[in-house]
Amino acid sequence: MQKKSQDFSMEDIQKLANSPAGQQLLAMLRQNDPAKLQQVVNQATGGNYAQAGDTLRSMLSSPEAKKLLKDLEG
Repeated sequence: MQKKSQDFSMEDIQKLANSPAGQQLLAMLRQNDPAKLQQVVNQATGGNYAQAGDTLRSMLSSPEAKKLLKDLEG
């Protein structure tokens, strides 16, 4: 799935979210900083996608998150 993030379909996102690595990543994000994850959701639903992306990128900078993201690429 070598696409740019803005080229993801809802089906692609749903597949990622339902994958084992996707589930682990979501659980890790919820556990590590649920308030920040809610902030990402609020920013995205408010149409501020750039800010949501920046916030999410900061959450995904941990080694554990990077490993799960690498698993998702496969």
